[in-house]
Amino acid sequence: MAQQLELGSTSDSINIVEKLIETICTSYKVNENHYGNILVAITEAVNNAIYHGNKSDPGKKIHIAFKSDPSKITFTVRDEGKGFDYLNLPDPTDPKNLEKPTGRGVFLMHRLADQVEFSENGNCVSLKFDLSAN
Repeated sequence: MAQQLELGSTSDSINIVEKLIETICTSYKVNENHYGNILVAITEAVNNAIYHGNKSDPGKKIHIAFKSDPSKITFTVRDEGKGFDYLNLPDPTDPKNLEKPTGRGVFLMHRLADQVEFSENGNCVSLKFDLSAN
């Protein structure tokens, strides 16, 4: 099953994504641990797309795709921004970065998803969640 959604670059889009994730996880009987990981990782990806990728430009869209099979769920989040160097990000666990209000989203995605892949110059991130694991 595959689905696609296009949202505006506004904070209201986060609420829509949270409801989408809840619906998908309920439909696929995703356990509570996976649900929490999916919710945080995907909302971080969408937040990054809105605020960093599209710079909150209401004329730019966030494109979310979802696909599943019996053992995994994959979400793809793409923005219309300029992209970023996802290979050279500051370490948010470094003591000099602990007080910074931003910089944890990609770190969290990597910790919560089973696989994270960036493409399109950083404008697109694919997050895979293995549902066969606990």
